[in-house]
Amino acid sequence: MSLNVLIVGAGVCGPAIAMLLQRSNPQHNITIVERSPTLRSTGQQIDLKTQAPHILRKMGLLDEIRARCVNETGLEMVDSSGTQIAYFGASASGQRGPGLTSEYEIMRGNMVQVLYDASIKQNAALKLGPGQEIAYLFGQTITSLDQSAQGVDVTFSDGRTQRYDLVIGADGQHSRTRQLAFGREVSDAAFKSLGIHGAYFSIPRIDGEGTLARGHLAPGRKMIMTRTSDRPVTGALLFTMKESPKLKASYKKSLKTQKEAFVEAFEDMDWQTDRLISGLKESDDFYANELGQIKMNQLSTGRVVLLGDAGYCPSPFTGLGTNLCLVGAYVLAGELARQRNDVMGALKCYEEKNAALHCRVSANLSNDSGVSLPIFATRHLVYE
Repeated sequence: MSLNVLIVGAGVCGPAIAMLLQRSNPQHNITIVERSPTLRSTGQQIDLKTQAPHILRKMGLLDEIRARCVNETGLEMVDSSGTQIAYFGASASGQRGPGLTSEYEIMRGNMVQVLYDASIKQNAALKLGPGQEIAYLFGQTITSLDQSAQGVDVTFSDGRTQRYDLVIGADGQHSRTRQLAFGREVSDAAFKSLGIHGAYFSIPRIDGEGTLARGHLAPGRKMIMTRTSDRPVTGALLFTMKESPKLKASYKKSLKTQKEAFVEAFEDMDWQTDRLISGLKESDDFYANELGQIKMNQLSTGRVVLLGDAGYCPSPFTGLGTNLCLVGAYVLAGELARQRNDVMGALKCYEEKNAALHCRVSANLSNDSGVSLPIFATRHLVYE
């Protein structure tokens, strides 16, 4: 039996689950809706470790990913004068307790492009007919979900309504799918703040910057990082644990207001201040957010299910977001195939595996803030 599937979000999770579903049953009709008018090629450096390389190898994409990886050789912590005070080397992909720099480091935009291109190529190779392919719908979003025993009636932002057998929310930490399916109160309560505000942007590279990431702990509970690798630009990351109502309020305002709030919060930092502040002001890829984790008591309701950051976001500090997304996609696609497209039975098994892994991980793993890491985490589990 083939399924009519809607995937919300064309980031990493969306194309990944689409490819896995199509491989399990080429007769599935799969639509990916993305609110951006084009594929979003921006974003900071992400690392692939633990299970992620195994899954990408099974998908036939690891060599392409490796070819696009950046060359970050480790992390050095420096004092206010730039003198190294600590050094951490790159971690092998299978190493337990991996550090900041992994064997596979890739820019988010490149990762998304690889998955998107691979999904288009897979479509062409299968030589599928109309209605039996992965189709992308850009510049659209969903506005309502109406469930029944027969399926999910989805209303799109252009007013069109269509029924699906399964809706997968792969639309990130601030998932609209989660809000529509579970309600605003449940969706908002799923966000667990870590009390940290972060800004991310690119600045021009300067002479002498090598392939090491650099980190500095500044007065006032602040942390600054630069990540250059072998790229022509440097990624800058600013974090503060200092309570700031102004920063918190800025996220709902203009980009200009957000920049002004972060300039004010970091103008007294004691390392590369002029360079970072001027770079922040002039950057064209700036984005900022309050860091947190997403923890849901359940990942599905009816025929709507959450995948990746929409249902279990571990926060950027764990470096596990992309890995959890790929593991979740692998498990979900596997259960739909194992249950012979019994959607409700597959979602039940997806929930059970999530709960079992959560219990195993929570017993002996925690992140630096003392908050238990949600599901999957760093075990070397490859779903068969």
